[in-house]
Amino acid sequence: MSGSLNKVMLIGNLGDEVKMHYFEGGGCVGRFPIATSETYVSKQTNERITNTEWHNIVVRNKGAEICEKYLSKGDKIYVEGRIKTRKWTDDKGNDRYSTEIQCTDFTFLTPKGESGSNATNAPESASPSVNEPAPNSAAVDDNDDLPF
Repeated sequence: MSGSLNKVMLIGNLGDEVKMHYFEGGGCVGRFPIATSETYVSKQTNERITNTEWHNIVVRNKGAEICEKYLSKGDKIYVEGRIKTRKWTDDKGNDRYSTEIQCTDFTFLTPKGESGSNATNAPESASPSVNEPAPNSAAVDDNDDLPF
């Protein structure tokens, strides 16, 4: 196989409100952290241990506006995108790095009425992508003659 794949799928909870940045040309970027957790029982101590990983999510334009309008701290969200690492130089001349998830698709998972005051108008699912498959598009008719 030639080529490569950079794809991330996360389900987590917002750690803060969506922070928006607007540009002169009319575009915008929304940024927010989400937390994902894994829990296991330690074999040595028999106690439950939870490890939390934080991810910086970046969503652009219409998707960012939707996130800002409907998401609140603590809401659960499914995010799909790609990993992007940025490099910059800080005030002291040191190279610094930041790893982000460039969001290409998302779905709100917190049921209506369970988040902040915005939840009453929130859609259950929202997506900035346009190419969504039709429901049951992958279903195969049992009467089809398949060559294998």
